Amino acid sequence: MESSWTEPDILVLKLGGELIESGSDLKRVASNLAKAAECQPTVVVHGGGHEIDAEMKRAGIRKQAVDGLRITDESTLEVAVSVLAGRVNTRLVAAVNAAGRPAVGLTGADGKIGLAELAPPYRTNAGHVVQLGLVGNPVATAPPKLLSQLVDAGYTPIIASIGVTRDGQLVNVNADALAAQLAVNLHATTLMVVGTTAGVLDIDQRSLPRINDEDIERLVANGVISAGMVAKLTSCRAARQGGVPNVRIIDGRTSIDVNGGTGTIIDTATVVQEKEKAKL
Repeated sequence: MESSWTEPDILVLKLGGELIESGSDLKRVASNLAKAAECQPTVVVHGGGHEIDAEMKRAGIRKQAVDGLRITDESTLEVAVSVLAGRVNTRLVAAVNAAGRPAVGLTGADGKIGLAELAPPYRTNAGHVVQLGLVGNPVATAPPKLLSQLVDAGYTPIIASIGVTRDGQLVNVNADALAAQLAVNLHATTLMVVGTTAGVLDIDQRSLPRINDEDIERLVANGVISAGMVAKLTSCRAARQGGVPNVRIIDGRTSIDVNGGTGTIIDTATVVQEKEKAKL
């Protein structure tokens, strides 16, 4: 039997871990995820930074981060794997299944769906160079066969943001970056970054309905957006440049509006668009 994967219409949904920390929030978000997945084949990537921070504090491990990126040593990675792949992922999968949608929990190590390379030295927005440690940058691959098989079989894959290198080293991967690269690898039609803000906010804390490259550079230069949002926008731009046509940052505290106009549309030039221009 041939796979329907030849013409995908995939939604990749990145879910901020802060949305599913409490039991009532988890139940509501899981219900919204189940509804979204009924309308369109959906692949979910989730974070869980707050719970990692809490577990590190309990273990006496000092958090180190720069520009929204977590510097990761062996002990930090051990906590991240335990929290994300164990506690958060299992809890979310169980809730989505209870909401009526068949879901399967994964990490980027399963079938190498989150194949990554160790991050090189990182130059911060302030101009400093730092070593990120056991942090991975997701890489371009063919559409992951494991995900295609699960989606074709009617399952919703839910992926914890742990990556793996070609030689089997587990690495901490920013959830926004993993979602963006998976959206490119899957030839997804839509990437939605779902968090606890009403999209990208301007200096007056108003949601911007649409932003382009020039807007992003201005917001970063003026210090209007936080380090975490800088990381989200970097990933969103990468998805657009990789050919994902619809990229949006939305507020998931009340609903996950797949077809609505809420949040901020990332309206940057894509590689596909630039190639089309070159033909003219």
